[in-house]
Amino acid sequence: MIYLSNVHLNKGLLKSLLLTAIISLTGNINSHALTTPAVSAVEITGAGATFPYPIYSKWADAYGKESNIRLNYQSIGSGGGIKQIREKTVDFGASDKPLDPEVLASGNLIQFPAIIGGIVPIIHLKDLDEKDKVINLSGSVLADIFMAKIKKWSDPAIQKLNPDVKLPDKDIIVVHRADGSGTTFLFTNYLTKVSPEWKNKVGSDSSISWPTGLGGKGNEGVAANVKQHDGAIGYVEYAYAKHNGLPVATLQNQAGKTVLPSIESFSAAASNADWKLSSQYYVILTDQPGEKSWPITGASFILMQKKPTSLETSREVLKFFEWAFDKGSDMATQLDYVPLPNNLVSLVKDTWKESFLKNTQK
Repeated sequence: MIYLSNVHLNKGLLKSLLLTAIISLTGNINSHALTTPAVSAVEITGAGATFPYPIYSKWADAYGKESNIRLNYQSIGSGGGIKQIREKTVDFGASDKPLDPEVLASGNLIQFPAIIGGIVPIIHLKDLDEKDKVINLSGSVLADIFMAKIKKWSDPAIQKLNPDVKLPDKDIIVVHRADGSGTTFLFTNYLTKVSPEWKNKVGSDSSISWPTGLGGKGNEGVAANVKQHDGAIGYVEYAYAKHNGLPVATLQNQAGKTVLPSIESFSAAASNADWKLSSQYYVILTDQPGEKSWPITGASFILMQKKPTSLETSREVLKFFEWAFDKGSDMATQLDYVPLPNNLVSLVKDTWKESFLKNTQK
């Protein structure tokens, strides 16, 4: 916004100043700069993954104060986000399950990663002492729990991983997602990598036929169900576990090391990914090598139409994410997400120019 002090200006000088301002603003918009607040309120709409909702909400609030742009994001699950962007009812979709290049091409879509985080097993056991709130699990034991092969917390397989913990003789209540979910995709993708039986009998996708358990809608629903049922175990994005004060399990990673979920262990897993050689950012970060890697790490992706209904609104979407990449890193780490590394941000911005902007300018 241009402010003029209360002085007398001749008409020629005033016209010159206003013309300069207009040219300056137009130039910034065309170069996708984010330093100039929007002149009038604009709403951009998105829908999809619940995994990144906490950080998208925080970014939206901060960006709205700077730009007068309102982001309306519906946390409805990755399946819903994919459906809505295909039907062009939103300006962008969000999915924790990356779409392979053929699927993207069939829907005339592009995708790019926006944030990295971790999926964690959450547990509710009232009878545990405070010092024993963290339960150690392995991938194979976790798979057996979600296949109902292990039904009691006192099962020898769990006790072997927790020799110093007095585990209660209590039934295990499995809680899983009831909706199409990228979080489910990442969780089940991990289980297929650590359990041949899970891979052969259950498999991996955004929605699966669960062998057992209660369903909850969204990360919010799973967290709420676990919190309500003594003996429950579920899986959510890490921020939801922290927000709800639910104990998380440690996991043995590919290197055989027992690790806690943290921004450091998520970063360690993400550091092994080779985004530059991937096609259309089709990268899955589960069960990555490295002694410090958290085994259920994943990226959350943004989906957009290559030829959108509204060019200007789609450009506002890109401005929002450019601002998030450039100014939102501290907010992300505060919520235990991993911001995209600078080299990946550069790749994403190149994608916008090569795969999206050139199509919208025709």
